Amino acid sequence: MRGGQVQPVRELDNMPTIVHFEIPAEDIERSKKFYSELFGWKIEKFPGETPAGEYWMLTITDDKGNKVLGGGMHKRMFPEQQITNYIDVKSVDEYSSKLEKLGGKVVRTKRAVPGMGYFAFCLDTENNSFAIWETNENAR
Repeated sequence: MRGGQVQPVRELDNMPTIVHFEIPAEDIERSKKFYSELFGWKIEKFPGETPAGEYWMLTITDDKGNKVLGGGMHKRMFPEQQITNYIDVKSVDEYSSKLEKLGGKVVRTKRAVPGMGYFAFCLDTENNSFAIWETNENAR
């Protein structure tokens, strides 16, 4: 806000925002059934390999059928793993350094998703987990 007024969207275009989320599941079929029946989400198996192994893409649309956010589902990798929000940034390296200077932590360093980009898992100052994501088609 500026002077009590909401900023025009064009001023916020470069602001990092949530672009993806992941749901870990003990039982993938049970979780797919739950989310598709509860919210009507479209869930399709991702054809490639990911660091999480087998992966299912979630397509979330608004009431007009427009895609509003993408997500994923995979087998839970460790017992305390929760839903992770991925925030788009210009550079995982730059934001990793910045968040550590602000008192956050990088708990799993930069990893590549070949042909898509890079990510790192982080904790904020309150021990809330999130990930930062850098889109880069040259990621290897």
